[in-house]
Amino acid sequence: MRDDPHDNDHRPPHREHGDGRDGFEKRPGRERGGRGPRVFAPGDLKLLLLALIAEQPCHGYDLIRQIEGMFDGAYSPSPGVIYPTLTFLEESELIEGDAQGGKKHYAVTDAGRASLAEQKVALDGVRMRIDVSKRSLRGHDRPAEIHEAVHNLRHALQLHHGRWSPEEILRVRDLLNNTAKAIVDGPHVTSEKPV
Repeated sequence: MRDDPHDNDHRPPHREHGDGRDGFEKRPGRERGGRGPRVFAPGDLKLLLLALIAEQPCHGYDLIRQIEGMFDGAYSPSPGVIYPTLTFLEESELIEGDAQGGKKHYAVTDAGRASLAEQKVALDGVRMRIDVSKRSLRGHDRPAEIHEAVHNLRHALQLHHGRWSPEEILRVRDLLNNTAKAIVDGPHVTSEKPV
């Protein structure tokens, strides 16, 4: 079957899953040229949906509501983002959909449970980013000094491009993950008594 060259006139181009467009962006800010906060890294939506379905089988609409609740209503993913991701998970045999009354009810498969077990650390990172992004989406944005520090980090990663040995990947990953965790955990109060 040949593709009709006019098909793309009325649809957005196909995007691969995990290409960084999971839909977890504050789209209005980005469309106006602002810096709408990016909530998740590529692939996080798939992992989050898989985890939610593993916790309790549900419909796609239920997943939208659950994610909206995680963000205290400050963000709600669109059906146009959720349903293609569910289709991907189903085609990957990580979940299975049972059509009931015209709506699919999704449940995790054994392969999906195994995948979640392998990605426990990544899922913890997703949940941590939800907490951080929730505050940003509600308007508790970063001070200028923090924004500059984040810019410096991005610049350092760009300058580092191309020199990623396996050891260096692990070193930088650990630095970034430990820093993110320390930020989320907040300031530590020392229990030392003055001498």
